[in-house]
Amino acid sequence: MYKVRTYNKIAVKGLNCFDRQTYEVGSDIGHPEAFLIRSQKLQDVEFPGTLLAIARAGAGVNNVPVAQCSAAGIVVFNTPGANANAVKELVLAGMLLSARGILPGIEYVNSLGAITDAGEMSTLLEKEKARFAGLELRGKTLGIVGLGAIGSMVADVALAMDMKVLGFDPALSVDAAWRLSNAVTRMENLQALLARADFISLHVPAIEATHHLINDDALKLVKPGTVILNFARETIVDAAAVKRSLDAGKLGRYVCDFPEPLLLNHPGVIAMPHIGASTEESEENCAVMAANQIVDYLENGNVTNSVNFPAVRLDRAPGATRITVLNDNVSGVLGQVLSVLAENRINVLDMVNKSRGDLGVNIIDAESSISDEAVAAIEAVPHVIRVRVLPPAAAL
Repeated sequence: MYKVRTYNKIAVKGLNCFDRQTYEVGSDIGHPEAFLIRSQKLQDVEFPGTLLAIARAGAGVNNVPVAQCSAAGIVVFNTPGANANAVKELVLAGMLLSARGILPGIEYVNSLGAITDAGEMSTLLEKEKARFAGLELRGKTLGIVGLGAIGSMVADVALAMDMKVLGFDPALSVDAAWRLSNAVTRMENLQALLARADFISLHVPAIEATHHLINDDALKLVKPGTVILNFARETIVDAAAVKRSLDAGKLGRYVCDFPEPLLLNHPGVIAMPHIGASTEESEENCAVMAANQIVDYLENGNVTNSVNFPAVRLDRAPGATRITVLNDNVSGVLGQVLSVLAENRINVLDMVNKSRGDLGVNIIDAESSISDEAVAAIEAVPHVIRVRVLPPAAAL
């Protein structure tokens, strides 16, 4: 019986992915093999020795001490793309709100409570509506910084609205490149994109390299009246620099999902309360993806969408005992592990080895069972972090 401890409110559809004959799931589970979380901060949470995996039902993992998890052999998963449609739709709403006088127009209409005559109100609105005139998105240029799951979907909806789309992503993966429409003009550098776009939408992760990516120097390059949309993370944008640009009349609007005190009630800012992924569908998609990743890892050792260990998958050989080894990515580790198996007369049926940065994962299907002594010998190999033995699939 596997145990999964949940934090925050996890969508029922995700919880139903755990077979209750095999899994015990709840918020007060002791000695769990996995955590399933949303926004819970884990920096001050004591991890039990049984913990093998943490799955975040969402994209960002700034609430998880990833380095600590890596050192302990805890695989950290996220759910990239599961909330992409929800964020895409909010980005579109942000563009429309920034281009048209929708919000001030609504505010003005709601201020007319003293008027009781419909004809009088209609006449007044015909006179005043020019104050709320805006621009159409058609024909405008959208620059997208970050062309992953969300960025590529934003590109598609912009193209469907007859916008011109520029894209910049120095770390574009092969999978992301396949998803991207060939109608998107790839830019060689951020500076060129900033100088040409009417709207700029940010979709990069919050890492050291992207901290204050939009700063005073970047804002000097934008065209007057440019709108910046930030539905990624607050640290990507220097709020003080945005305020200076707005006050100087250079930046036209700043639309974000991360309100900051410095920008609160600024006339050039449209701030939303971090609702990018707050849809029923998005929360369900994230929960289902996170739960399935936990199940596949606990039962099969397969790693999908991990932020610290490499992606790796091996179909189960019928009747085979599976060994998974997490290790530092240094030469010689796999060879020593295989030597231990050979010394114990354990025949290898199939295996796969993957590495990513400083870490590696090995999945080995063996013809026979593995003794405790053999497991201990593998654990004693230098740079091995964690070893697991999984029974044949039929015995799960």
